[in-house]
Amino acid sequence: MLFHLSDFADHLSALNVFRYLTFRAAGAVITALLVAFLLGPSLIAWLKRVQHEGQPIRADGPESHLLTKKGTPTMGGVLILLGVAVATLLWADLSNQFVWAALALTLGYGAIGFADDFLKVTKRNSKGLPGRLKILGQVSLALIVTLWVVSLEAEAQATALALPFFKDILIQMGWFYVPFAVFVMVGASNAVNLTDGLDGLAIVPVMIAAGVFMLIAYLVGNMIFANYLQIHFVPGTGELAVFCGALVGAALGFLWFNAPPAQVFMGDTGSLSMGGALGVLSVVTKHEMVLAIVGGLFVLETVSVIVQVTSYKLTGKRVFRMAPLHHHFEKKGWAEPTIVIRFWIIALILALVGLSTLKLR
Repeated sequence: MLFHLSDFADHLSALNVFRYLTFRAAGAVITALLVAFLLGPSLIAWLKRVQHEGQPIRADGPESHLLTKKGTPTMGGVLILLGVAVATLLWADLSNQFVWAALALTLGYGAIGFADDFLKVTKRNSKGLPGRLKILGQVSLALIVTLWVVSLEAEAQATALALPFFKDILIQMGWFYVPFAVFVMVGASNAVNLTDGLDGLAIVPVMIAAGVFMLIAYLVGNMIFANYLQIHFVPGTGELAVFCGALVGAALGFLWFNAPPAQVFMGDTGSLSMGGALGVLSVVTKHEMVLAIVGGLFVLETVSVIVQVTSYKLTGKRVFRMAPLHHHFEKKGWAEPTIVIRFWIIALILALVGLSTLKLR
C-alpha cells in the first residue's frame, strides 16, 4: 500500500524512499513488532477470559508441564498472523503475486491451526482436529499455492530443483515437482508444530530462518546479486523480503510474551502457519534444500519422532526417553531455559551454514 506513494516521487522526492526494498522490509519489521506490542496485552487478557483453564496439557507429556504450563492460554499465533498481515499489506507491492501466494498459505494454515486449537480448548482435549482432516487441509492449500507459484515462474525453472553448493545444476522434475513442493510446505509446517513444546523454543528459530530467507529473497530477486553469487534469478521474489521482514517483526513481538515463563502459547495457529510460511518461501525462491539446512532444528525434532515411533513399533524399545527431542532432554533433567537457549544456538549455527551456501558454489 505505502509502496504506491513512490508514484508521487516526481512531485515530492522524499517519497522516493518507498521504492527501496530494504526500507520497506525494515518498515515491515517495525510495523509487525508494534502490532504485537500494542495488541498483545489485550489479546492475551481476552484469551485468558475465554479459555479459563488455558491450553489442555498432554497427559503423556512431561509431568512438570502439568504444573508449569497449566492455565496458560493458547492461540497466541493470532497475534503473529495479525502482525504479518498488517505489515505485509502496508509495506509490500500488492501487485506482486508471490506476496499474495505466501500470505494466502500462511493465513490458510493459520486458519487450520485455529480450528485445531479451538477444538482443543472447547472440548478440553489435547487432540483437536482429526489428523487426517488436518493433513487434507494442509495438502489441499499447498497444492493450490504450488500450482499458483509454478504458473508465475519461468518455464525453465518453474518445476526444477536447485542444489546448494552447486552453481549450474537444476534438476528438472517436471510435474513431480508439484508433490515435492507440497511435501516441503506440509513438512515444514508440521516440523515447526512438533518443535513448539517449550516456552520460546520454536519462535526464535522461526525468526532466524525468516531473517535468512529475507536475505535470500532479496538476492534471488535481484539480477545483479544473483549473477554475482551464481544463484538462480527468480524475477519478483525480492518483494518477499518485505513479507519476511513482517515475519521477523511479528515473531520478535510474540517472543516478548512467549519468553519463559510464557504468558501465551502460539498453539497450532502459530506453529502451522509459521512453518508453512517458511515452506512457501523456500519453494518460491528455489531454495527448498537450503530450508532443510537453515531449519535443521525442525528437521532434527521431526526425525526424533519418526525414529522413536519406528523403533517402538519394530522392536518395542524407545530410542529417546520421550519424543520430540526437547522432551528427551527434559526427562534427562535439563532445565527448560537451558534446553531452549541451546536449541537457539543450534538454530543460529545452522542458519549460518545455510547462508554459506550462497557463496560456496
